[in-house]
Amino acid sequence: MSDTKNQSLRFAGSIWCNLDIALRNLDQVYGQVIEPLGLTVIEWYILRSLYEQDGQHASELARAVGRAATSFTPILDKLQNKDMIERRPDASDRRAVRIYLTKKGNSHRDQVMASAEQVDARIRKSVSSGDFKGFQSVLANLQSMPTE
Repeated sequence: MSDTKNQSLRFAGSIWCNLDIALRNLDQVYGQVIEPLGLTVIEWYILRSLYEQDGQHASELARAVGRAATSFTPILDKLQNKDMIERRPDASDRRAVRIYLTKKGNSHRDQVMASAEQVDARIRKSVSSGDFKGFQSVLANLQSMPTE
């Protein structure tokens, strides 16, 4: 566990600035673990979301991983080119597309989930258990904060 007495927040404690710095640092940590899988962080998020619920609408999947649906197509194109996903028309709405895992995408499930556990364990190790529960609560609140 790290010693928080030696750590300080930057930019006069600005929440957004410090959260952004923390996210960039964690992005590098995730990248180190995910890169050997041949995936980008966003591709890894997409696969994890599809492991939870295969066959999501592209727009739902974009929301699930925190991306704008309007900029999501190139990301899906890359995963499709890697033969990890396939797009299928929605039977009940011809305008909509559903995203499904391919056999290759499904074959990466164990590696993807193990890498998630590895990164989560690294994060948990750097924070006390009491602080971690509070941290999870803050994350949940931030994810559902109104964007008014």
